[in-house]
Amino acid sequence: MTAAVPPHPHPPPAPRSPRTLVVRLDSAGDVLLAGPAVRAVAAGSRHTTVLCGPLGERAARLLPGVDEVVVYDAPWVGLDPPPVRRAETDALVARLAAGRFDRALILTSFHQSPLPAALLLRMAGVPWIGADSEDYPGALLDLRHHRADGRHEARAALDLAEAAGFRLPPDDPGTLRVAPVPATGHLTGPDPYVVVHPGAAVPARAWSAARAARGVAALAAAGHRVVVTGGADERALTAYVAGRHALDLGGRTGLAELAGVLAGARAVVVGNTGPAHLAAAVGAPVVCLFAPVVPADRWAPYRVPSVLLGRQGAPCAGSRARTCPVPGHPCLDSVTDAELLAAVDSLLSPDRGPDQEVTV
Repeated sequence: MTAAVPPHPHPPPAPRSPRTLVVRLDSAGDVLLAGPAVRAVAAGSRHTTVLCGPLGERAARLLPGVDEVVVYDAPWVGLDPPPVRRAETDALVARLAAGRFDRALILTSFHQSPLPAALLLRMAGVPWIGADSEDYPGALLDLRHHRADGRHEARAALDLAEAAGFRLPPDDPGTLRVAPVPATGHLTGPDPYVVVHPGAAVPARAWSAARAARGVAALAAAGHRVVVTGGADERALTAYVAGRHALDLGGRTGLAELAGVLAGARAVVVGNTGPAHLAAAVGAPVVCLFAPVVPADRWAPYRVPSVLLGRQGAPCAGSRARTCPVPGHPCLDSVTDAELLAAVDSLLSPDRGPDQEVTV
């Protein structure tokens, strides 16, 4: 039996400007959080490709530094993964082999394994692969990196890139960022306005529809002009939440247009979902309705002024539940209108700090 090749403790000498593949196979929010790591890779590569899932494709195409996007619906990722199909796996391996990548970084969340992706990259002939991994990788990884405890997802991805020898340029502060976004004044009307984004792919991470509607009414009564956003499949939700108090843009924005709308907002009220990270990527202050089903230190809006609203000690804490396991959704729906208005006002205050974060 051939002995497994031990992972290299440090990157080997690399081509002066390697062709590099960055893998992030999750949703749009996860891909946006990979942005600083992708820019670090791009700064040290002559060509940077992102391999992402179908839910992350539009976000990947907004990231600065990306030369090419390859899409693969991985059967080990996502809320509704596809079955394993030999033909699709073979096609991906062939596509990656044709890319002749010198290096690859596999970015994962703290609870995921990079090893399925690493196996396919090895089959595609990628000669050097790095990833965070608590599992023994055998010959699948050259850099087996260990993530620091409690690290934010964006910072953890950048840690891995740095361990692989990639660095952000000196003038890059390491915040989330997207490519220039379109002007959206024709959609929103004149400034100023506050955005409320009531939906989330995981229902436990957002207000109930009725609570969101009351929040919009409270913001409007306090004198804020409110714009409600949502995807094409959320039109009924946004119409209900907006009611007669807000402008309803449900189904009227793609991801780039949504980024433009968020960029023009004085503040964005949103659950722990992709648009929270998109708001951070355009520098908008965020009131994040943060259910404690996942840890805030890993998933809160990254390096923008923000306030987290939610009962972090609720019984659902740490459960990673997709739907609220407690009747009445108390961790979020018990947040009061007064707390909401105070959070928005604190972000609009000229005295707030540039990276203010408050948890309620």
